[in-house]
Amino acid sequence: MSNKATIELDGKKYEFPVVVGTENEVAIEIKSLRADTGGLITLDPGYKNTGSCKSAITFLNGEKGILRYRGYSIEELADKASFLEVAYLLIFGELPTQEQLDKLYKDIKKESHVDEEMKKILDGFPKSAHPMGVLSSLTSALIAFNPSAVNVDSDEEMYNAIIKLLAKFPVLVAWTLRKKNGQPLDYGDSSLGYVDNILKMMFKSPHEEHYDLDPVVSSALNKLLILHADHEQNCSTSTVRIVGSSHAGLFASISAGISALWGPLHGGANQAVIEMLENIKQDGGDSKKYMGKAKDKEDPFRLMGFGHRVYKNFDPRAKIIKKSADQVLEQLGVEDPVLDIAKGLEKEALEDSYFVDRKLYPNVDFYSGIIYRALGIPTEMFTVMFALGRLPGWIAQWREMRLEKEPIGRPRQVYTGENLREFKDISKR
Repeated sequence: MSNKATIELDGKKYEFPVVVGTENEVAIEIKSLRADTGGLITLDPGYKNTGSCKSAITFLNGEKGILRYRGYSIEELADKASFLEVAYLLIFGELPTQEQLDKLYKDIKKESHVDEEMKKILDGFPKSAHPMGVLSSLTSALIAFNPSAVNVDSDEEMYNAIIKLLAKFPVLVAWTLRKKNGQPLDYGDSSLGYVDNILKMMFKSPHEEHYDLDPVVSSALNKLLILHADHEQNCSTSTVRIVGSSHAGLFASISAGISALWGPLHGGANQAVIEMLENIKQDGGDSKKYMGKAKDKEDPFRLMGFGHRVYKNFDPRAKIIKKSADQVLEQLGVEDPVLDIAKGLEKEALEDSYFVDRKLYPNVDFYSGIIYRALGIPTEMFTVMFALGRLPGWIAQWREMRLEKEPIGRPRQVYTGENLREFKDISKR
């Protein structure tokens, strides 16, 4: 392969270097395009063909259904690792030793306290407020209690900022849920592991003396958080990086990522799945009818939770979490007509040639929605759970971007508005 790419315009040729990644991904580096050509830019709505950075964190091949964190397959990590191990891997580059993992959790426990004044901010939200809006605001409010800027050239300051966020974010997630449910806030139990403590903070009833952890539920949540931990340069991750490129702090950048994740085309997809299932239930619960509507190009109905913009085959995360979804439903013995409809849609999609030929398989959002529904998590909290899983990925991407001293993000545009016009006095308009 040539190490140069040539663009020809108006009889002039311009050469640009070709960059090859460690997985043989090929890119044309055009950072000097405007300067070399006197103003030429590329136009790529949605950035579907544009690489915004070089990154050593996550490798994704949608055509082959491959997802790896720092070189480790998602299948092996979900099967063998804890979420905190994966968080360490993403952020710091290697799987931790036992000593490093113990220190990480010890440091997290020390920083898990959230200032009592944060409760006043939480109290200011009505119970009807969307949990993602609450979480984004609370995360941004952490800046007020940690006002000093992080010196990214200091390993100690960078580490401390990361620890504070890993420690306090699960508390904010749990508080958001308990606020919505009208329950007293809970700080959890320092004797529990990271994921088990999250479950206790979220679900312990004020009337319970002890909270009994279900290993099937704990395992399923651990896997879900790992599967959501990072996914290359998606909408929210790109947001975190571009906000951070202005040298905005870690908390502010993560808050922006939460807001980007909120949308139904991104993190809100698992919420959209359950809302779709609720609508099908209200219409009689006929899954075959709605699969027919999904195949009808003239019908506006959209099947949520099937297929994926990136994966052109089966979502590898869906393969992993499908098993956990089945185990959770069996373990909890949940009887729910909405989940029955979900299983009906799943069966239809896996057997119907229309969906099989187009590789419109159930994706991770479909199964995560089923699990969260079975656990009794309100639908509006689904995207909050996604954010909880994505936190280490966002941190890793922000850290990488700052350490690499990436320039401030500033996309260009092709202007299509009016040419120069004279101003008219209001009496002449």
